[in-house]
Parts: sequence; C-alpha cells; structure tokens
Amino acid sequence: MSAAAIFLVVNFVIGLCFSAVFAVVSRYSRWRSAAMLFSAGLLVASLTMLAELAVAYADDPRPWSIAVFATVLAGLVLLHWGVAILYDRRFPRWFAVAISIAGMAAYLVVRDLPRSWWGYGLMYQGPYALVTLSAAITVFLSERRTAIDRTLGVVLALSGAHFLLKAALAAIMGPGDRPNAYISTSYAVMSQSITAVLIVAVGLMLLAVLTLDIMAVERGRAERDSLSGLANRRGFEKAAKLSINRSVGRQHSIILCDLDRFKAINDTYGHHAGDMVISAFGTMIGAQGGASAVVGRIGGEEFAVFLPDTAPAIALAVAETLRAGARKMMVPGLPGGFVVTASFGVAALPASGDLESALRAADTALYAAKRDGRDRVHQALDLAA
Repeated sequence: MSAAAIFLVVNFVIGLCFSAVFAVVSRYSRWRSAAMLFSAGLLVASLTMLAELAVAYADDPRPWSIAVFATVLAGLVLLHWGVAILYDRRFPRWFAVAISIAGMAAYLVVRDLPRSWWGYGLMYQGPYALVTLSAAITVFLSERRTAIDRTLGVVLALSGAHFLLKAALAAIMGPGDRPNAYISTSYAVMSQSITAVLIVAVGLMLLAVLTLDIMAVERGRAERDSLSGLANRRGFEKAAKLSINRSVGRQHSIILCDLDRFKAINDTYGHHAGDMVISAFGTMIGAQGGASAVVGRIGGEEFAVFLPDTAPAIALAVAETLRAGARKMMVPGLPGGFVVTASFGVAALPASGDLESALRAADTALYAAKRDGRDRVHQALDLAA
C-alpha cells in the first residue's frame, strides 16, 4: 500500500471519529442541529477517502472520481450550514445550491482535460475554497468575538486557502495523468497529509466551541435557582460584582427581602404551596426590579435586589413597590383572599464601599423591619441619618 493510500485510510478513520464525537456532543449541546450537521458533514467527507481508494483500484474510476468531488463538496456545505447555525447567521441556501451545481458542472467540464494544467486544479479546488472561506466569513461577521471564535475563523480561512494551494501544487508536482494514477504521486502524499492536519484542526476547533458553550450553560445552571428562576447567591454576587466593576466610582443600592411567616405557609398549606409562593414572588421582583437590576434568591425565603447607579431614595421607592406587589400576588395553592407579605431592608453601596458590607447593612435593616411588625420597608442606619 502506498503512502498516499495509508493517509487516505487514516483520514477516513479521523473523519469517522470526529463524526461520532459530534453526534454524541449534539445530545448535550443547545446547538444540537449544528453539531448534527458537523457530524453529517464529516461523515460524508470521510467517504471521500473510500472513493479515492476505489478510483485507484476499480476497473472504471470515472464514477468514483465523481463521488470523490461530490462528497468533499457536500461535506463542506454541511459544515458551512452548521457554522451558520452555531453563529446565528442566516445560511445562504441559494449559495449552497449554486456552488454545488456550478462546482459539479465545472468538474464535468475539466475532468477530461490535462490534470497538470493549472486551470484544472483551480476549477477543481475552487468550489471547495469558496464554501470554506464563506464559512470563515460567517464566523468573522458574527457578534461572537471571543478568542476561540476568532481562532476558528482563522482555521477555516486557512482551510479555504489550502485548497487554492493544492491547485498550485497540482500544477507544479503533477496529480498523475489519470485519476487512478493520483494515489502513487508525491502530490497525493502532500495533499493527504495537509488534509489530515486540517481535518484535525477544524474538528478540534469546532468541538472546542461547542464544548465551551456547554460548559457556559452548565455554569449558568449552577448559578441559577430552579424554583424562583432567579440567580442563586453565587450567581447574584457574581453578577452584582461585575456590575460594580463596570460602574467604578458610582453609588449603588441593595434591597434584601424576606417573605413573612413563610414557615407557617408551608405548615398550613403544604410545601407545594410554599414553592408556588417562592416562584410567584421571584417572578414579581424579577419583573418589578427594573431592566438593569440584579435579582437573586439568596436563601430559603430571602431575596436580594442590586440596583446599579441608583440613589438610596429611589431604592426605597422600589422596595415599597415590591412590598405592594407581594400583597397583590395571586398564588395557586393558597385560599382566595390570602395575602402574602414581605419585609425589606435597604442599604446604600457607596463608591468606596464593598458588596459584603452593603449586604450586612441591608440585612440589619431587614431584621429591624421584621421586629417592627413585618410587611414594611426599613432603611439602614446610615440612610436614616
């Protein structure tokens, strides 16, 4: 077996492995359709290697030569489609259809021409380059601009450029005077070795993008309270500190809220009713807190609202709105006329302060509201002064 034939087998196995991996990843990724398209594209493209071997050893290589060209082109189109979905860009289906038809037409025109002619290589490799470079442009034009996204765009651009390089190498080195002579040429060894590197590079980069996205989603779940739909304590503190860092030198405000007599609700009406209260209250403060607010459930029946760039007087008004909103809630599982109340503590976070100190001050004000009869808003001592 020639060196080129060994590379074909290796590339076939690599393509199948990546196809299987993307099929598995699709079960866990929110970009399931993109991962499945990557899997299908790599599976189809890997069939090219078998078709190349058939060209070398079949009695009639012509139909297998068509299969080689068609499977590479189809695989690249599927990969481009998947990239468009992954980066939330519109996939130009007209382009995919046009390039597929034009590419096959170009191949049928040049397949009987001298294979060492530079025009042959350009017309053969050109459609591959256009599809892959179009995928790279899709990445570069997307709103996602992290390092991994930029790197994927560069790898796709290099992959597109490599097809044009192969056209030049074919003219220089010679791809063989007949299709079945290709496998014994030095050009075949060079071409398949480059292909192996790029299959691995593109496959790993796409896999990295999907894997990092899965990790980000799981991180988000770890920082979110499933019952209320709000951030949990970890997520709240992380988001609040991020907001503080974005507004250095500004004054902010903190509101802590605690549902009144929540244990009595659980004991009297059951834990399901208590869960409904938590859910309803979380929905209410999430909607009433404001678009820029960071809202979280930081304890059993305790909630927090971080109001960036907000004066204490405004925070007190927001807290009063939330208090009134709690009383108006209609909660499934509770009898008609039952009123849910909550107590609130408000504290300022000055430009020179820190989140932990503001939370402690708001907590002190909250428990003062509890002591004074509940269903009320209290302000931290520094505000009252």
